[in-house]
Amino acid sequence: MSPEAHSAPRSLAEALRARDDASLAALLRSRPDLITPVPTDLTQLATRAGTRASVLRALERLDRFALQTAEALAVAPDPASYDTLLGLMAGDARDETVAAALPRAVATLREQALVWGGDERLRLVRTARELLAPSAQHPSPTGLGPAAQEATAGMSPGRIQEIVAAAGLDSTHDSVSAVAALTALFAHRKKMAALLAEAPEAAREVLSRLVWGPPYGQVTAEPAAHLRWLLDRGLLLPTAPGTVVLPREVALHLREGRAHRAPEPLPPAVEPAASHSPQIVDATAAGQAYTALATVEELLKDWDEGGPAVLRSGGLSVRDLKRTAVALDLPEPVAAFWVELAYAAGLLASDGDADERYAATPAYDEWLERPAPERWARLAEAWLAATRTPGLVGGRDAKDHALSALGPGLDRSAAPEVRHRVLTLLAALPQGAAPTTESVLARLRWERPLRGPQRDGEDDLRSRLARWTLSEAEQLGVTGRGALSAQGRALLGVPAAAPAAGSAEPSGPGDKLPVHHRPAAPVEPLSRAEQAVATAAAARLLAPLLPEPLDHVLLQADLTAVAPGPLQRPLADMLGVLADVESKGGATVYRFTPASVRRALDAGRTAADLHAFLTAHSRTPVPQPLAYLIDDVARRHGHLRVGAASAYVRCDDDALLNEILADKRAAGLRLRRLAPTVLASPSDPAALLEGLRAMGYAPAAESAEGDVLITRADAHRTPPRTAPEPVPDGPPPPDATLLAAAIRAIRAGDLAATTPRKSSGTALAGGELPRTGSAETLATMQAAVLTGESLWIGYVNAEGTASQRVIAPVRVEGGFVTAYDHTADEVRTYPLHRVTGVAELAEE
Repeated sequence: MSPEAHSAPRSLAEALRARDDASLAALLRSRPDLITPVPTDLTQLATRAGTRASVLRALERLDRFALQTAEALAVAPDPASYDTLLGLMAGDARDETVAAALPRAVATLREQALVWGGDERLRLVRTARELLAPSAQHPSPTGLGPAAQEATAGMSPGRIQEIVAAAGLDSTHDSVSAVAALTALFAHRKKMAALLAEAPEAAREVLSRLVWGPPYGQVTAEPAAHLRWLLDRGLLLPTAPGTVVLPREVALHLREGRAHRAPEPLPPAVEPAASHSPQIVDATAAGQAYTALATVEELLKDWDEGGPAVLRSGGLSVRDLKRTAVALDLPEPVAAFWVELAYAAGLLASDGDADERYAATPAYDEWLERPAPERWARLAEAWLAATRTPGLVGGRDAKDHALSALGPGLDRSAAPEVRHRVLTLLAALPQGAAPTTESVLARLRWERPLRGPQRDGEDDLRSRLARWTLSEAEQLGVTGRGALSAQGRALLGVPAAAPAAGSAEPSGPGDKLPVHHRPAAPVEPLSRAEQAVATAAAARLLAPLLPEPLDHVLLQADLTAVAPGPLQRPLADMLGVLADVESKGGATVYRFTPASVRRALDAGRTAADLHAFLTAHSRTPVPQPLAYLIDDVARRHGHLRVGAASAYVRCDDDALLNEILADKRAAGLRLRRLAPTVLASPSDPAALLEGLRAMGYAPAAESAEGDVLITRADAHRTPPRTAPEPVPDGPPPPDATLLAAAIRAIRAGDLAATTPRKSSGTALAGGELPRTGSAETLATMQAAVLTGESLWIGYVNAEGTASQRVIAPVRVEGGFVTAYDHTADEVRTYPLHRVTGVAELAEE
């Protein structure tokens, strides 16, 4: 046990005072809420560590066995010896596995200041005991009821004496000694065995039903004979009219001393479901990574000219999500994941206009210019740290409002921790091993049991997050075939090679078990600087696994082009304008249509440009039908000109304008002739363009000066936007610098609060500042300058906040005292008129 376990502190503050700096740092690191703000001294730290909110948070972060240990202490005497606790955990048979794991659990509770005191006087902090101790309103997780002393608190002395006599004990002169004798009987194994041997079979059956909880039962006003036998001997005690309880000591005897039916000293193993070659895993993950990049690009390309409208309450409408899913050829939940991932990476946002819509951000253009491995690494890093949870899309919040993609209410602060922990569990398996989902969920429930399911058969949030993590990691290419890839390991900052299960050397309780059975400390999430290094390493590992971009396509006579792999960026961009994607997969098929060729001409390309482009990038000759298609669309393109009148159409060929006016399909455009070569319409130019194109014409838009307007697919971008910040799960863990400064300040403040003072004529209440006159204060200060002694002063700052300090005066002049402040550990100057009083410190 640790050295402080052998001391006999009288309070939690004294126990903390006996700790070294490393132990205090471990406490503040595991419970960062205690350092926000920094406590003034160790007494305040102990008080804060005992508050209900802080204790609840600490209990929620305990693993199952540490929590079971705390629950056992809550039903043990206060204080309890380590041997008593061991008996409650390991039972009369002294389970060796439990006995071996118990020191670790106690050390964890001590480190987190939930337990204090030496091995002979272990104390659970009062708030934790109140939360975990059994009561009628809040049954103990152990299933134990109140002790006999508690259950008999309201019973008449005569009734207690009757029970003592029926149990075969000598009568006493008072109820206290009678209850003590009854308690001793219940705790005595041999005597209790003899008493229960006399019990009717039906009475023993009643006890067997209550022994593991709940310990409460109902009886009638005239109980049956076997119940009367139990009531007469105190084996059942009344708690309210018609209600009885099994005393804790009786239950422990029936349980053979165990507080829990099934102690779980070691975590369940993460079982491999399948094993693959690491090369196959990495190649599969790389293929998924390539698909992920293509999916995000296709999504944002679809939203280039302004995506779906933003709902009034925020987010995408159900209809727009369905449209996006159809465009990406994906199920809606998967489409929601990619939309949220692009948002988390800062690649899309709302444009902030009056008619607010979603669109790509300027960061998207920068992202497109980066190499594919770096683009994937940015997505993976954003996913790992994001608190937004796409799996919730389509569900309902606490107010029964629908949760929409990109909308509010999707942040879950536990998401990054669960993602990191799931991937860490995968990293602990041999390379290429894919775990079973249920074993991962069972491990997570063991590690955080208080965040487990609220109702039988219902997954808790952490379990759902874990399921989503396994699915999303596969889609993103962090895992391949369910196993963690090499780039996934690098992303976590863990070594590329993991030891095979059972290959590590023993190092603690349960060491004879395989590595993945041990309650090893999770790998801590990386800092931002460390994560940047890890992300770059992941990108380097992914780079050789991705296919090299191609600079050519294969043109076919059926007006299609086949891209046998990923294309270089300029080629892909141009082909995306000139043709429509017909099918995707290992090879992408593009189809050329009159509309797609017109789109390229609208973007400012000429027919000659298109012929030259296809000739330069095709490994096959340009088919004649494709050349004819380009020439035919180009010949008609721009023959008509549309501008603003509200809108007008002009053409040098008045016969063509006559043809348009005569066409019945033009009735909705309400065209009228202004001149032989000009038609006007009340429709806006965009509507007029679309109407004429629907009729089979190829008009071009022109400016007020008569120049042809060139439209580009990537014209619309949002103003610069930053990626959404993750919502933290409580205060962030303090770094080493903050920890060192905080411990230094706490130690200094504690020195000021606990340094002995010389007694004065007026005794001071605890925490009261010293009060002396100005003349006495000045004289004491000047004397301390000459003798070099330290003083205890009371001080009120400019904001009116009072504090006590230990100072060593160096100089007194001009109404100020310059002194070394032990509390702040630096030289400071104080106005004398703000010093409430001064007292000399007692000699050591």
